[in-house]
Amino acid sequence: MEEKKENKTGEKSGYYIKRPQFKNQGPSKLRQQFRQGMTLFVVIIACIIVYFALLRFDDILKMIFLIGNVLRPVIYGLAIAFLLNPIVKFVEKHLIVLFEKKLPAFQKKQETARGLGVLAAICVLLAVIVALCNMMIPELYRSIVNMISTVPSQLNDAMDAITRMTSNDTTLGQVFTVLLTQATDFVESWMRTDLMDQVNKVMSNVTVGMINAVSELFNWVLGLIVSVYVLFGKEAFSKQAKKIIYALFKPRDANLILHLTGKSNEIFSGFIIGKIIDSLIIGVLCFIGLSILKMPYTLLVSVIVGVTNVIPVFGPYIGAIPSAILILLSNPKMGLYFIIFILVLQQIDGNIIGPKILGDSTGLSSFWVIVAITLGGGLFGIVGMLLGVPTFAVFYYVVSMVINHKLEKRKLPTTTDSYDTYSYVDDNGEYVHSEHNEVLREQKESAADVIDGAAKERGRGEDADSSTK
Repeated sequence: MEEKKENKTGEKSGYYIKRPQFKNQGPSKLRQQFRQGMTLFVVIIACIIVYFALLRFDDILKMIFLIGNVLRPVIYGLAIAFLLNPIVKFVEKHLIVLFEKKLPAFQKKQETARGLGVLAAICVLLAVIVALCNMMIPELYRSIVNMISTVPSQLNDAMDAITRMTSNDTTLGQVFTVLLTQATDFVESWMRTDLMDQVNKVMSNVTVGMINAVSELFNWVLGLIVSVYVLFGKEAFSKQAKKIIYALFKPRDANLILHLTGKSNEIFSGFIIGKIIDSLIIGVLCFIGLSILKMPYTLLVSVIVGVTNVIPVFGPYIGAIPSAILILLSNPKMGLYFIIFILVLQQIDGNIIGPKILGDSTGLSSFWVIVAITLGGGLFGIVGMLLGVPTFAVFYYVVSMVINHKLEKRKLPTTTDSYDTYSYVDDNGEYVHSEHNEVLREQKESAADVIDGAAKERGRGEDADSSTK
């Protein structure tokens, strides 16, 4: 028999030309036993792999960190694309509407709108970076020069005050004299012994820091290039991921994974983008307030407060402490005013601005927010403090979904308010509402009062009979 033959159209055909169709005829007994043996074999191999993985856990962590360092530009690119995606979507949406009205015959509306949206997002990012550099670097330079010129005189004034205090033959003066002598001896000894070693360490750290800074800058540039490709191909990546998920998992599990992915994107985008907008508003309000109060380092302090405000709860204090010290060195009275102003500004942010912008994007109470920030900051530093809240919110949502599913299977209410003091579930699994339980309790109390009243009346009657006798 020929493996290939000519069909009516002249094209070659054969059993291997077209894709073969696999038919499910059911496994035989031999195949079932083979599958059971393979399952046992896979379990044993998995246990051995886990055992050796635990033995080499440090090496595995080093390998993971090494891979993370190599893929750092890709990670930066994904983060930049995530932040720029709302701008791309906004520009693309309005440009498509404009093209449909003005150029209905234009064939490449989607591609053109996407390209202009990506270009606009990149321009916005570069404009923000340039603006921050223009604001920060000159102001930082002026602040450093001002500190160099004013701090020595302030230290001299402090030393003069200490000298005047120690000139009097008092107990306080003697204590200051002893402390000053000990401090002077310590500084002289340190300069003779450890100063050069510390200078060498500082210089080596500066060199390493410069190399790391240049390397990080290069990674960010590569990340910006990667983000452009991600923004152009985000639909293709999404379709590929969806295809893989449906291929590897059962439909129910795949739909659950896709649902959690969409919910995670909703939580992260709502929280991070909302927090950036909130921090921008706080930075502007801080600049306006400090300008009105005529405080020193207005622009630098406003940028510090706005940037650190991105970190929930603790961010305002992280930015306020060095800013307050900076202003206190220049003018102690202004430093006190600044502390009061920051406290008022954070109250406005926490009670008015923040809830209006963020809303209930995470679904977490204040307690869980603090737990998430503490845990994330302890494990991953500043990045953990920023991403700890949305990450914990996703975990909280998954746990809530599992708990609600189990309650629904038992035909119990899923709302938290349903489980107050007087509500309960009886031994038969029936939920008893607090109002119904309150009625029963009142009925029992009234019945108990009636019984107590009857017992008292009976007791009085027995006393009366005994007194008559």
